[in-house]
Amino acid sequence: MPDSLLQRGRWIIADCIGAVAGGMQTPEMRAFVARHLTGRAAGAASVIGAGVAADPRDAALLNGTAGTWQEQDEGNLHAKGHPGIQVVPAAIAVAQARRLSGADTLLAVLLGYEISARINRASNSRFAFHPHGTYGVLGAAVAVGRLSGYDPDRMRQLLNVAATCGVATSRNTIIEGVTVRNIYTGMSGFNGQLACEMVESGFTGERDGVGSVFGKIYGDGFDSAATVNLLGSEYLTARNYFKIHACGRYAHSALDLIEDWLAEGGDRVDPTSIESVHVVGYSFLASLHRTECRTSFDARFSVPFAIASLIVHGKPGLENFEQPAVDNPAIQALARRVVVTESPEFTKAFPGRQMVEVTVTPCGGKTWKGRGEHTKGEAERPHSPAELRDKFLALTAGAWTQEQSAGFLDGLLTIDAVPDMASFLGQHGI
Repeated sequence: MPDSLLQRGRWIIADCIGAVAGGMQTPEMRAFVARHLTGRAAGAASVIGAGVAADPRDAALLNGTAGTWQEQDEGNLHAKGHPGIQVVPAAIAVAQARRLSGADTLLAVLLGYEISARINRASNSRFAFHPHGTYGVLGAAVAVGRLSGYDPDRMRQLLNVAATCGVATSRNTIIEGVTVRNIYTGMSGFNGQLACEMVESGFTGERDGVGSVFGKIYGDGFDSAATVNLLGSEYLTARNYFKIHACGRYAHSALDLIEDWLAEGGDRVDPTSIESVHVVGYSFLASLHRTECRTSFDARFSVPFAIASLIVHGKPGLENFEQPAVDNPAIQALARRVVVTESPEFTKAFPGRQMVEVTVTPCGGKTWKGRGEHTKGEAERPHSPAELRDKFLALTAGAWTQEQSAGFLDGLLTIDAVPDMASFLGQHGI
């Protein structure tokens, strides 16, 4: 694998861990950790940001669930979802419990990510399914299978078993803004390990479980040849994205242009001076058109709210989607003046280009128009390492001191030099 891909893998691990630590500070996750671990013996895998250890399966479940709570985990438009947060928690938990090396961990993550991403890309996925908890089970299983030293025959059996261990997820959860959706990524890490246990116990799968499930259940058709097309010379992992805004990815395309507008007119704008904002985008962006939001999680999947909150706050930040922002009448009023529509042309260009147009019409002022083709954080328009570092430090502020977080991040960015993941995490107090 090229050095650039290895570096991308290090950042994927670091980004996911930062998202886990941040999400673990929410009241719901604290309550879930306490209840889920009640009566269970302490294990050897860290529940990141909670200060406790658990069995690797439970750690992956809890860490994976926390990692999507604030909508800050990395993702991949070409894989149609978020592979990292479904693979990393399982790989980290197993590597820590078995005292494996950081190099083994990095390779396992890259393999689990790439294989599961390629499989989901090859599926004509049904829109009704939320992609979390489906192909992510394959990614977690492959990562753990690699850490367990599976040979090709056993790995093939694992793929066929793990394909049927996903859950019946619902994309409508993000339309309604309900948090049951966060468990889907946790289930990937848990069920991926469960699939390994099953195979090691002698369970068998369909001859082509992957094609059956991803071609007939999660999707209407599966192109098996596409899974290996250019494998080894092209990596979907290298085409992932990293987030700065704490909301659904599709909203970021419009937020980039709002940031451009704010930069031209100052970092603070009177929201009452804006008559309307019109956003034209691809279908996934247009699906997040709801203007009324009641909860913090609800607000993360509303383009109108995200735009209104960014304008009122003047800059990105976790606070843009916390409950005080949701309860802010100025933000709510402005969100109702944001209109989102779809352009078939933009939908056709997606995901290769994430085209969007934004028109801001002030009351009695000059109309501003902007157009974008690639969202910030994509491989074509990457965030700087400094921006990603600032994000990690902000997310982990509730879990560790800034000095501790900075040292831990430095270690994660050289993870393949770590001889023992258990000692490494213990050294940093994780």
